[in-house]
Amino acid sequence: MRLAAGPQYARSAVWQFFWGKHYRTLWATPVTVPVLRLATAAPGGLVPLQAGGSYQSHTLRLCAPSGREFVLRSVDKDASAALPAGWKRWLLGGLIKDQTSVSQPFGACPAAALADAAGVYHANPRLVYVPDDPGLGKFRASYANALYLLEERATGNQMGLPGFGHSPHVVSTAHMLAAIHGQPTARVEARAYLRARLLDMWLGDWSRREDQWRWASFTESGRVRYRPIPRDRDQAFFLFDDGFMTRLVSWFVPKYQSFHATIRPGSVDGLTATARVLDRTLLASLNAEDFQQEADSLLQRLTDVRIDRALATGPSETRTSIANYFGPLLRARRAQLPAVARQYYEILAKEACVVGTDRSERFVISGAGAGRLRVRLLAQRLGLPDSLLSDRTYNQKETQRLNLYGLGGDDVFEIVPPLSQHFPVNIYSGLGHDQLIRPKTATTGIQDFTWFTRPGLEIRTIKGLTLEADPHPELTADGKAWLGRYNLND
Repeated sequence: MRLAAGPQYARSAVWQFFWGKHYRTLWATPVTVPVLRLATAAPGGLVPLQAGGSYQSHTLRLCAPSGREFVLRSVDKDASAALPAGWKRWLLGGLIKDQTSVSQPFGACPAAALADAAGVYHANPRLVYVPDDPGLGKFRASYANALYLLEERATGNQMGLPGFGHSPHVVSTAHMLAAIHGQPTARVEARAYLRARLLDMWLGDWSRREDQWRWASFTESGRVRYRPIPRDRDQAFFLFDDGFMTRLVSWFVPKYQSFHATIRPGSVDGLTATARVLDRTLLASLNAEDFQQEADSLLQRLTDVRIDRALATGPSETRTSIANYFGPLLRARRAQLPAVARQYYEILAKEACVVGTDRSERFVISGAGAGRLRVRLLAQRLGLPDSLLSDRTYNQKETQRLNLYGLGGDDVFEIVPPLSQHFPVNIYSGLGHDQLIRPKTATTGIQDFTWFTRPGLEIRTIKGLTLEADPHPELTADGKAWLGRYNLND
């Protein structure tokens, strides 16, 4: 089948001056794609299960007789659906729909190949055309005669898929977060997540909210480890600021960072904003050297050959133009990854956190030289030595505030002098019966500590330590409460 992904985005020069050229040429270029027949797409055929999608996307879940699931994701989007019905949608709907052209219509294909080069798990999207197929059943009117990406649905048992790490159990972000805050035996592999986040920045993909991730789980000796699977690369290669009006908008919406050869130092903050809460939690144990090592590793993995090979995916009619345009940009951005990693480490380090679980942990807080503070988090084990979960040193040149969250469980916070840091340290005790251990005579450095307790709990005054009621116990009480700070409803 030969058709253009979005011929409606071809606009006049005047319109493009104000509202951007974007990727309108790619959207308006006719391309040849295979036709998907549900009856023959997989052994036994594919059966539609459920329509879905959030914000812009139009999706359809499909299932094979084997139980293996797939998803169709529309190439064309419509962000105007997020507007409330009424005059706003009537007035702005057409303009917002036109801005679909900021996304690269075939970007998911090279993004998957580049993720593979980076060592990041990924789906394997294929560009297909869905005709007026009777197999669509009740979804026929809404989904027929359109261009889609067909890919594996990241859920459940994926032992047969290398792109999902041959994981026996792929889970949602909500499931993963509940697990890692419920008990210390469940952990996210922080270096793997950092690698995925650096890949996001390299691709210019700012839309990485919580639901844009799935997690490959692996169980061994009673411990569960999670590795990230980024999904829905709709905003990879995002290009927004090439029109007069869109450039003005980008000044006021920092997350709208466009894909150019230079990743400006000031753009890293906006580019990472949608996943900031998740990043603070999952990257909390990593130091500056970890960030640098992952960036250096990507420099080695993302070779010119792998970039060229990735840009050769997608429709044959657009391969040359895509390679000529994106190749130099990707190479230029690759060279900046170490600097980007350093900038993002510094952003996260300003307000750092250490988060416990609903089991009992021990937080050992000790001095580590001038202006430095070391925090070790250990799981308490009955009848056994405590097990180290994380160990990181914070420098007052980087960190402006450190928050320690015990969550549920009977936690111990042990302060070991001498302390010489000069930034606030906030301890949120949560629902457990927590204990503070410190030398009875030494108070130097403890004046920077504040103990936040749940309202109504009587605690004796501790010399040198500030005591306050927790202003948001609904977010700090335990693992379930902690989930309230994430956007898990999309």
